[in-house]
Amino acid sequence: MADKHTALAAPCKSCPYRKDVPSGVWAATEYTKLPAYDGGIGDQLVNGGTALFLCHQKNNSLCSGWLACHGPTELLAMRLHHHAVEPETFDYETTVPVFASGAEAAAHGMRDIEEPKIDAHRVMARLQRKRKRT
Repeated sequence: MADKHTALAAPCKSCPYRKDVPSGVWAATEYTKLPAYDGGIGDQLVNGGTALFLCHQKNNSLCSGWLACHGPTELLAMRLHHHAVEPETFDYETTVPVFASGAEAAAHGMRDIEEPKIDAHRVMARLQRKRKRT
């Protein structure tokens, strides 16, 4: 079996769940995934929040912003795929400010998607440089 999923100590500097990440960094399709994990277990099931949400930058890592926003023990995906996750991940906490819900994070991310501001372009350029190196 492949290595189990873990989480980074803090959400990546471009994480769509972070409050300090500019709007419009990611594609709309990435932002539309976020609200599926909102609400209770039943809501997540109905909305399709059953897959683990992986980090956009670190292979095999869970999205730390996703864990911080929703709480690892409140996520249906974590319960369904517990066998594929390192046990300590269920105790995940961070001090990095994240949005209170996936819907809130998605609304922020989509706000400037048609015309991202200069700070969003800087984050996107940093991501492109990083991807070219890997």
